[in-house]
Amino acid sequence: MRLGIRDLPTRLATGAFILHSGLDKWKGSEDQAKGVHGLAAAAFPFLGGIEPTKFLRALAGAEIGIGGALLAPVVSNKLAGAALAGFSGGLLAMYLRTPAMHKEHSVWPTPGGIAVSKDVWMLGIGLGLAAS
Repeated sequence: MRLGIRDLPTRLATGAFILHSGLDKWKGSEDQAKGVHGLAAAAFPFLGGIEPTKFLRALAGAEIGIGGALLAPVVSNKLAGAALAGFSGGLLAMYLRTPAMHKEHSVWPTPGGIAVSKDVWMLGIGLGLAAS
């Protein structure tokens, strides 16, 4: 498996962003854990039974793993892209299931939803890498 030079900017930028996000969550506070868990559990009620700090750690681990996979040249585009597409697809599902994040009867974000709506770009990047 060989990565082309054209793959490097996409994988470096996306991988570094997600890795950084995961590392920040890994050392997150209890208040951060409650906030992130509450948002996720509101969109996906089955997550409500998970302790917030454990949920935040699991989310952080997923982000660290996906970010690391994107940064590691030994991981194929297909595998790294599939992981990124699956993860960002879940975030977009949460966005769509949270009415406060998007305008009524629309997919366009409210000011509070902009931070999550941008994950549509990560879905596109993931699908593009998986298809290469």
